[in-house]
Amino acid sequence: MNKKLLCAALLGGLSLVQVANAQVADDRWYLTGAAGMNIQDNDRNTRDTPFGSIGVGKFLNENWSLDGELNYQNPNNDDNQDLNWSQYGISFDARRFFNAEGRNWAPYILMGLGYQRSEEEFDNFPNPDSPGEDKEGNVAAKVGVGVQSGLPGKRAAIRTELAYRADFNDRDLSSRPGGNSSLDSDDWYGDLLASVGVVIPLGPPVVAAPPPAPAPSCADLDDDGDGVNNCDDKCPGSQAGQTIGPDGCPVPVSIDLKGVNFDFDKATLRPDAVSILNEAIEIFKRYPELRAEVAGHTDQCGKDAYNQKLSERRAKAVYDHLTANGIDASRLTGPNGYGESRPLEDLGQAFPGCKSEKNRRTELNVQN
Repeated sequence: MNKKLLCAALLGGLSLVQVANAQVADDRWYLTGAAGMNIQDNDRNTRDTPFGSIGVGKFLNENWSLDGELNYQNPNNDDNQDLNWSQYGISFDARRFFNAEGRNWAPYILMGLGYQRSEEEFDNFPNPDSPGEDKEGNVAAKVGVGVQSGLPGKRAAIRTELAYRADFNDRDLSSRPGGNSSLDSDDWYGDLLASVGVVIPLGPPVVAAPPPAPAPSCADLDDDGDGVNNCDDKCPGSQAGQTIGPDGCPVPVSIDLKGVNFDFDKATLRPDAVSILNEAIEIFKRYPELRAEVAGHTDQCGKDAYNQKLSERRAKAVYDHLTANGIDASRLTGPNGYGESRPLEDLGQAFPGCKSEKNRRTELNVQN
């Protein structure tokens, strides 16, 4: 047995396996091709020889594949290398792969059954028709082991294999015309096959459908759009525009700025007004969804146009205080001035009765 050639074939294939990064199993049909060394049965009286094979196959599932392969080898006779000795055949091979999670190569075992035909020339001297020719076809069985993996960046896989083929040929030198009947007749011969091959898928790769997205849980849903997920929402029917608490239920919110008043003909915040506005700021912080209009008003003294401008300055004074203390402007509407158009007490235009402190105010009108 030529052990050097056998080791070279196996090591060459295994070295490719170490750098592989492609998937082993594939749903497509594929072509195969292999080359290796046929270590001949010593009883054949032939020399070891290279062999080749081609075939087609398919993975039946993640672990099993079935291939049909043609093979050919042309060994030489030990005694007379000028005599032709060729062999070819077909086999149907099932391979069982042992896959592992996260691994891009797999060992396998091989079981095959097929047909081998041999064509041999033999020395038939002194017969004038020498050399004689013997043709024989017979069943053959095969078992083996191997490793298969993918090639990085290629549309192919590497297959390294060692197999034993039993050739049930019951004819040998003793059975040939003119043969020596004293020779023992073997019922079968056993050859060792060491090879490295490629597996080439046919057609574009089959792209697996992505797994379905998991069904959303109540923690991912907010059916009423109030910003509280369905798991925590104790009031699933809340209406848009309401101020909602952490449990999903509407909360009563009131901001009383009736004490935010101004001196006559002034738009400057008084100390008592600042204290009230600071309480309003805490309410804003407690309810981050709260929005309000900043509205300024005046008493009924003076001309309408003047009072309109004065109410706007008063509204702006409150607006600036709120935004300067952390209330985002997007939560405030305005500042809007309403002049003397919305008095809390109607004292008319007569001076000094028109001077009403209640009317000289700024309000926060809740918008939700």
